[in-house]
Amino acid sequence: MGENKKGILFALGAYIIWGFLPIYWKQVEHISPYEIIAHRVFWSFIFMILFIVATSRLRLFRKDLKFIFKDKKKVAALFFASAVITSNWLVYIIAVNTGHILDASLGYYINPLISILLGFVILGERFSKMQWIAIIIVFAGVTYLAVGLGAAPWISLYLALSFSIYGLIKKVINLDAIFALAVETFVLAPFALVYIFFLEGSGQGNFGFNVDSLVMMGTGVATAIPLLLFALGAQRIKLSLIGFLQYFAPTIMLIIGVFMYDEAFTDVHKVAYVLIWSGLILYTLSRFYQMHNQSRKNARRRVSS
Repeated sequence: MGENKKGILFALGAYIIWGFLPIYWKQVEHISPYEIIAHRVFWSFIFMILFIVATSRLRLFRKDLKFIFKDKKKVAALFFASAVITSNWLVYIIAVNTGHILDASLGYYINPLISILLGFVILGERFSKMQWIAIIIVFAGVTYLAVGLGAAPWISLYLALSFSIYGLIKKVINLDAIFALAVETFVLAPFALVYIFFLEGSGQGNFGFNVDSLVMMGTGVATAIPLLLFALGAQRIKLSLIGFLQYFAPTIMLIIGVFMYDEAFTDVHKVAYVLIWSGLILYTLSRFYQMHNQSRKNARRRVSS
């Protein structure tokens, strides 16, 4: 099997797992999301350290840590990234376990466009007219949804914005994806562990010899595995293809929310989603066209030289 096909399978595997994760979180919907997030942080850290040791990367991990912790700005950025991604996880779990899977799905649909806007404002990136039209169409869809439902989709907007900010920080720090998750969970693991002990000591915790505990311990695996698959996929395929594949996750979430958990998909949702999907498809096609033209130009330069 070629590297490109492997890359597609790895990335697709990551997005499919992310898409089906609401079913996993629903297994512990009777538990406080704050307890779930504490276990998710702690067990993700344990899993990542075990993975790093098992793959003989501990020495390289230490080397990267020393390099990063010499730079105060990068340390501050890592702490901020940890807080942002944890809050994203928390809001996502609250959304899923309170019957707002559609809101979570919408958040990950519009996340790429929020990332694009952050790139424009902060990194000085520029877009074509077609891309601007796509952005306006998506914005119109979100606005229509807010007006039609009588309230802004705050869960969707927060998930999209927080994940975009997280991605921007990761781009600036430029740390290996595996090491990054280990460091981010390491930063918050002590706080998570203290909170878990507090809950158990006060009789409010749910950890023990039961199925719930296995599910909460499994959150580390559920968090790390798709990230590892994504990292393996991103190394092998083009960014434009990653951009296309990422819509699998929110689409699966949308289907699960409507058909498994009977969440309302109203006429307002239908119109809004048509606008949002149209904008996303238009933007994706324009990116493919842009990258195809760039590839042709590079090929001509190589021939002429």
